[in-house]
Amino acid sequence: MDEQLHSLTRRLIELRIEHADLDAMIDRLATQPPVDELALQRLKKRRLALRDMMARLEATTEPDDLA
Repeated sequence: MDEQLHSLTRRLIELRIEHADLDAMIDRLATQPPVDELALQRLKKRRLALRDMMARLEATTEPDDLA
């Protein structure tokens, strides 16, 4: 169980790094004329998917507050 939690935590860290990289990429792309709206939309969609994955993993790794 501890090993599984460790791998989930590691995956969460990887997703956070990728999310931050996408944030930076989106910011750069949005400020460089001409703006490629299709590429920007795809990056934002990927960033949203990453945020959803992170939320699911966080819910899995956090202990229940029922105690």
